[in-house]
Amino acid sequence: MECKKLISLPISATLSLVGVLLFLTLPIATPALAVDNDDLRFETTDDLIAVCSAPNSSAAQLGCTGFIEATVQYHDAVSDRKNLKRLACFPNGTSIEDGRVAFLSWAKTNKANKELMSELPVIGLVRSLAAAYPCP
Repeated sequence: MECKKLISLPISATLSLVGVLLFLTLPIATPALAVDNDDLRFETTDDLIAVCSAPNSSAAQLGCTGFIEATVQYHDAVSDRKNLKRLACFPNGTSIEDGRVAFLSWAKTNKANKELMSELPVIGLVRSLAAAYPCP
């Protein structure tokens, strides 16, 4: 199986797009948030589950997308440039939404594990992506 990078935009374009979309959708999306703006945290894997479980096109969902994108880009950059072992290998055509679905599926399976849920969200996300997209 050939390892491919997750389809992505350059980080500057992604951050700009997320920022613009957040600015434009915040007044509209606020009533539909599954998490309150005060609760939009990225301190634990459990926090990321709440953010990524928010309705589509909400500000929280954009935060989830940005978090996944940034995590995957960092993983790809570090593993490509430092000859480090890849933790996840994505098939051609894998999208950020595929990553979100894989994360939420992993989270549902592991929700009762308080230790996993209290880890940094980047660790939980990478665990889920490694489980969904293992490297050969």
